[in-house]
Amino acid sequence: VKELFSSLGTECYVLELDQVDDGAKIQEVLLEITNQKTVPNIFVNKVHVGGCDQTFQAYQSGLLQKLLHEDSAYDYDLIVIGGGSGGLSCAKEAAILGKKVMVLDFVVPSPQGTCWGLGGTCVNVGCIPKKLMHQAALLGQALHDSRKFGWEYNQQVKHNWETMTKAIQNHIRSLNFGYGLSLREKAVAYVNSYGEFVEHHKIKATNKNGQETYYTAAQFVIATGERPRYLGIQGDKEYCITSDDLFSLPYCPGKTLVVGASYVALECAGFLAGFGLDVTVMVRSILLRGFDQEMAEKVGSYMEQHGVRFLWKFIPVMVQQLEKGSPGKLKVLAKSTEGTETIEEVYNTVLLAIGRDSCTRKIGLEKIGVKINEKSGKIPVNDVEQTNVPYVYAVGDILEGKPELTPVAVQSGKLLARRLFGASLEKIYHTLFWPLEWTVAGRENNTCYAKIICNKFDHDRVIGFHILGPNAGEVTQGFAAAMKCGLTKQLLDDTIGIHPTCGEVFTTLEITKSSGLDITQKGCG
Repeated sequence: VKELFSSLGTECYVLELDQVDDGAKIQEVLLEITNQKTVPNIFVNKVHVGGCDQTFQAYQSGLLQKLLHEDSAYDYDLIVIGGGSGGLSCAKEAAILGKKVMVLDFVVPSPQGTCWGLGGTCVNVGCIPKKLMHQAALLGQALHDSRKFGWEYNQQVKHNWETMTKAIQNHIRSLNFGYGLSLREKAVAYVNSYGEFVEHHKIKATNKNGQETYYTAAQFVIATGERPRYLGIQGDKEYCITSDDLFSLPYCPGKTLVVGASYVALECAGFLAGFGLDVTVMVRSILLRGFDQEMAEKVGSYMEQHGVRFLWKFIPVMVQQLEKGSPGKLKVLAKSTEGTETIEEVYNTVLLAIGRDSCTRKIGLEKIGVKINEKSGKIPVNDVEQTNVPYVYAVGDILEGKPELTPVAVQSGKLLARRLFGASLEKIYHTLFWPLEWTVAGRENNTCYAKIICNKFDHDRVIGFHILGPNAGEVTQGFAAAMKCGLTKQLLDDTIGIHPTCGEVFTTLEITKSSGLDITQKGCG
């Protein structure tokens, strides 16, 4: 490697770790930053290139020369493509660490024309509206249960879909606003445009009017997430909806066919049935593939007992519109996966929940040589989220072989920024929070409180745990066992939150009480 740099006429600084007194400590820090156990460990203009093989690969591709001859005249230190959980977390942390950061976020409308604001899938068309609709269904069940507890009422009780969706969408818009405000407060540039690589270190940003602007950055993070998959049959994109559309649907879906057996399919079928709707789930093979099947079968059995109908071993082959309307009428033709039998039935709404595809194929990755899995569209990365192109990283659902979970993306984004731009010190923490169940009901924000007390002289071991909020006893019981096992602040930080819950706030505590910083909450991520 030294000979290579010499042949390129490039001066390089060499640190021989076995020749310095604190070489072992330097190696520990390098391992933490890069996760590379071998030497040489090459950095070019603050970009970690890798070892010997990676450096020569970068040379052969021309990337090394590009890195060597680029000065610091980039527009930004970091550009994040994607304004979801992982992207926002990474961008804000990088800005806190003093870097000049931009976030590009653009939602391509669904085939039904649905789009949304800043915050990604979880906030807009995922965990948040799903749990709120689930809560609405639970309230209906609670009404039913209340008679057993002595509540007497004779009036007809029914659910109003429009009232619910309006309240949920109002809450989501407040979260969108909060995320935008948070970026502004941290001096992160937010651009509502579609990002696409055009050459090394350079992207094109296209807004909704087709106007193009170009930006450069020293490093990039891809956090573009996934979108629902379609069947590829006649009438699917024309007449079916997905989770992209359901949570802001302006009318009650009526008699609904849910196609798929994923957790998204079953969650949606469950709360729709909870509203009193006629719900059928069409299953190609088994429920919840990849999950414990004993548990999956119990879930299916419970749902059947509570009014959800299952069509086993069938797949749709055509969807026809019989009547327009809100909702209209759709005829679905399906065939057996085990024989020649076909069936047809009429529904008001067909909801597809058959999986999701990574948004990686139309962002110009091939122009800079970033490799993707051609079958899945996912991006292979090393243990520090680095792609095969050294200055390009990726976080979130688009990663190959990693969990598709919001809290994973949040934590990964934050840790990635710290690895890239320097770690921050952490001490004793507290925060106010707003339970999701309280948002639509209009209960007070920032009245619930979480606090931990750590022993600084014993690896920040947690010696005190406080929570003021719903289900406090249930939350405390689990953490009490962890404290008995020697829970530390670092272990809490390393724990992925279960989202969206009250207990997850203990995995994201950042503000020390002694700092006096504001602990009021503006969003959920």
